[in-house]
Amino acid sequence: MNRVYLDFNATTPVEPEVLDAMLPFFSTEFGNAASIHTFGQKSRAAVETAREKVAALIGARPQEIVFTSGGTESDNHAIFGVVLQPLLPARSEVEGSVADGAVRSGEIGRHIITTAIEHEAVLNACQALEKEGVAVTYLPTDHEGQIDLEELRRAIRPETILITIMHANNELGTIQPLEEIGRMAGEADVYLHSDAVQSAGKIPIDVNALGVDLLSISGHKLYAPKGIGALYVRGGTRLRQLLYGGHHQRGFRPGTENVAGIVGFGKAAEIACKSLAETAQRMSTLRDKLERGLLHRVPQSRVNGGAAPRTPNTANLVFPGVEGEALLIALDLRGLACSTGAACSSGAVEPSHVLTAIGLPPEEARASLRFSLGRHTTSADLDFALNVVPAAVAQLRELSPTYRNVAKAG
Repeated sequence: MNRVYLDFNATTPVEPEVLDAMLPFFSTEFGNAASIHTFGQKSRAAVETAREKVAALIGARPQEIVFTSGGTESDNHAIFGVVLQPLLPARSEVEGSVADGAVRSGEIGRHIITTAIEHEAVLNACQALEKEGVAVTYLPTDHEGQIDLEELRRAIRPETILITIMHANNELGTIQPLEEIGRMAGEADVYLHSDAVQSAGKIPIDVNALGVDLLSISGHKLYAPKGIGALYVRGGTRLRQLLYGGHHQRGFRPGTENVAGIVGFGKAAEIACKSLAETAQRMSTLRDKLERGLLHRVPQSRVNGGAAPRTPNTANLVFPGVEGEALLIALDLRGLACSTGAACSSGAVEPSHVLTAIGLPPEEARASLRFSLGRHTTSADLDFALNVVPAAVAQLRELSPTYRNVAKAG
């Protein structure tokens, strides 16, 4: 059976060049990067070269990159590290200016601003802090998944310590106006973190232009292995230490470095940098083909979040009258892999919190699928999808008394 994978927002395969770069560090180049002998120093050199490549992907300095186990750890380190810092200088103090003596302390820094459509790594971290007495504002979004900047401005309080807003949404692909958010955070002297797991390697990122203090990325979303990620920490930003051990990575993240994973991440970042514009244009063209074809072939289907700026590879559509889980299984049996939402939540019974946050009723949120394209997705792959999706939807609608009643009423 022909099989087509359109779930690249969930994970990507390791590129052959990435695997080739990693292999020596599983065998001959096995040294601990903290050791001072030749074996260790070869690993250290490889780690630092990879750090430079990851930094280049987002316009950072190498010393501002902290390697982690993935996006979830990076998000947690950023959020807990800022909020739980017992004596954290205000943002402008770090930059060398005077902030009228403002100090972000455990007593003052008691408010976070985030959005209702964040990944659960951010939402659950914020909810955990709420239980510890930290106030959290969850900004709503419009029907396309974008926040209102004026609403953000009104949400900032004197005690606000952190704004954490994702760069691109994992389900819709919607891109937030992060540069404007960065300016607003700077004016308010508030730290800004962004989860860029879904945007890194797909659209250009310059941390200085965006004005972020902290930014999370993940290797397995851009053709590196699972279990490796990074947190950008702007120079001078102080974070509370969450893990205790050795003095690896300047004390930010103790633990023996995953040298092979880091090397693979660096190689993947290097490849992404070289082909970013070309790959984005090609994926955008293919995504538009998929959306047009499905809208034409599946009656009553609609694109969720299609009017906002989006990552070039992501399409989220609602197919009224079907259950997304049933459609997902039907498509898998026909050889097509896609998703009902975030892979981390794919076993959940509740409808997508992202789709309900943008105003979809629960039954439409449950009837939505995400198709996410990859670097090597072909037009033929989409032709296959355009054949199997309409057939599967039609079959499930035939079995649905709810849809038949709606169709008759219409």
